[in-house]
Amino acid sequence: MHVNGKVALVTGAAQGIGKAFVEELLHKGAKVALVDLNLEVGEKCKAALDELFEPQKTLFLQCDVADQEQLRDTFRKVVQHFGRLDILVNNAGVNNEKHWEKTVQINLVSVISGTYLGLDYMSKQNGGDGGVIINMSSLAGLMPAAHQPVYCASKHGIIGFTRSAAPINHC
Repeated sequence: MHVNGKVALVTGAAQGIGKAFVEELLHKGAKVALVDLNLEVGEKCKAALDELFEPQKTLFLQCDVADQEQLRDTFRKVVQHFGRLDILVNNAGVNNEKHWEKTVQINLVSVISGTYLGLDYMSKQNGGDGGVIINMSSLAGLMPAAHQPVYCASKHGIIGFTRSAAPINHC
């Protein structure tokens, strides 16, 4: 897929793999909405990207992807700002066995919610132009991870959901 001129939304975008996705998409000519919970890191990331790319190519939005209302609002703001959505990277994730409910909410439930929101905005039946959804998991989604049962289960869930949804949910 050529991404020049496309609009992408990346969750967990301010650091790590998410930031690498953002940088690569920008290098290929896409416009990117950086979505992250960490306001300070997100703003620093946006400022650094503005030094390398045209500032209007990026948009930073603080969002707790575990909060359904914030996530819906974030998608709406991205489409309102850029006029469309073509690529979704559900990348946000945490590894916190002590707060296992939050881990499942962020790692799995937000991916499911994000996927359905992405389909709503990109679907040709809803006036979109189609698109691509990338749901990030982990090797822990393919095999057991000692002392990390909740993290492992959430990542297995992403793989199961994505494999099951892919054949029936075409944009």
